[in-house]
Amino acid sequence: MKREITGWHSPSLNKNMELVVYGDYGKPLLMFPTAGADYLEYERFELIESIKSIIDEGKFKVYSINRINNESWLNDSVYPPHKSLRHGQYNQYVIEEVVPFIYKNCNGEVPIITAGASLGAYHAMNTFLRLPSVFRGTIAMSGVYDLKEYSKGHYDDHVYYNSPIDFLPNVRDEDYLNQMRNNLGVIIASGQGEFEDPSSSISLSNILNSKSITHWLDLWGDDIRHDWTTWRDMLPYFLGKF
Repeated sequence: MKREITGWHSPSLNKNMELVVYGDYGKPLLMFPTAGADYLEYERFELIESIKSIIDEGKFKVYSINRINNESWLNDSVYPPHKSLRHGQYNQYVIEEVVPFIYKNCNGEVPIITAGASLGAYHAMNTFLRLPSVFRGTIAMSGVYDLKEYSKGHYDDHVYYNSPIDFLPNVRDEDYLNQMRNNLGVIIASGQGEFEDPSSSISLSNILNSKSITHWLDLWGDDIRHDWTTWRDMLPYFLGKF
C-alpha cells in the first residue's frame, strides 16, 4: 500500500497542516480524526490496516487530514465566539485547500466521500451536508450531530449552520436538497453499547427522512461500544457497500 505524508502552511488557518494519502487510485475518501487526535490516528489504531485490501484493490484512495478541535470546540481557554470562528476557518481549509489538493492528486474533479468516527463522524456528516455538490456521500460512525453538545450553551450563526440537527430541518431550497438526495451513499452508524449515543443518529435519520434524502441508518447491538474495535469492523463493512 502506497503511503505519502504531505502538508502545507494553510492560509485559512495560518498554521501548518499535514495529511496522509493511502493508495494509488480509487474513489477519494476524506477522513476526519476523532476529538483531539491527529491525521495519523486512524493508522495508529489500525483502522487503515482494516481497509488495506480495499485500498490495494484500487477501490478507494484515502486522505486522512489533521484537526483543530482543540483550538475550537474542545478549547475551554477561549471565548465561545472564537471557537465558532475557528471552526469556520477549518471549514474553509477543507473546501478551499483540501478539495483542490484531492482534485489535483486524482487528476480531476472526482466525487469525494467523507468518513469519520466520533467527533470525526460529526465533521464528515456536516461537511457532506454543507456542500453536497462536492462531497457526494459520507460514512459517519458513532457521531453526535447536534453541535450544541460541544458549544456548551453558546449559540450563534456558526453554531446553527454547522449543527445538522438545527439547520437541516429548515432547508427549503429544492436544488440544494436534490444535491443531497443525489448522493452516492449516506451511512449513519452507531453501536448501542457503552458511551454510544444512538439517539443522535436516530434524530438525524428522522430529519433526512423528512427531506426524502436516501440514507442508511444502521444501529449495531447493545454490546457494541464507542471504541476502535467497533470502527475497525464498521469501516470495511460499509466501504464494501459503496
